[in-house]
Amino acid sequence: MTHPADDATTRIPPRWFIRAAWRVHRMIYRLSNRRRGLRRPTPTQYGMMALRTTGRRTGDERLAIVAYLDDGDNLVTMAMNGWQQAPPAWWLNLQEQPEAHVELRGEPTPRPVRARAAVGAEHDRLWAAFRELADEGADLDALARLRSSATPLVVLEPRTQ
Repeated sequence: MTHPADDATTRIPPRWFIRAAWRVHRMIYRLSNRRRGLRRPTPTQYGMMALRTTGRRTGDERLAIVAYLDDGDNLVTMAMNGWQQAPPAWWLNLQEQPEAHVELRGEPTPRPVRARAAVGAEHDRLWAAFRELADEGADLDALARLRSSATPLVVLEPRTQ
């Protein structure tokens, strides 16, 4: 892996900007009574879903809005924290309590899911799928090199209530 300073062409916004964008996104979602802020994936764009986890320390419900793609009946997201070194809190929560709920555009009720990390060939296949959907001009591999460890891909499998 390279150090961020080694890849001068790959830039991410300042941390304060990323955190503010996340807060605004969640606020829009809440204030619109869940009518704005989510989207389904298309062949050329990843989707946005609301992921509700249980806090590993507090036991309180936590909400994150994350990018995802469909993989059959499963939903897949990247466990990256604005490309920072530390994993996102929602991924740490899922590692301790893998049962969660997702809210998807067009679905009237939350969908129960169970989380696991993709490994091996599955990880490689799903990474390639995310790479194909990366925003124009974004080099997903270069962004991943900003981190000292591999970016986990989280598979959210359907579960019964």
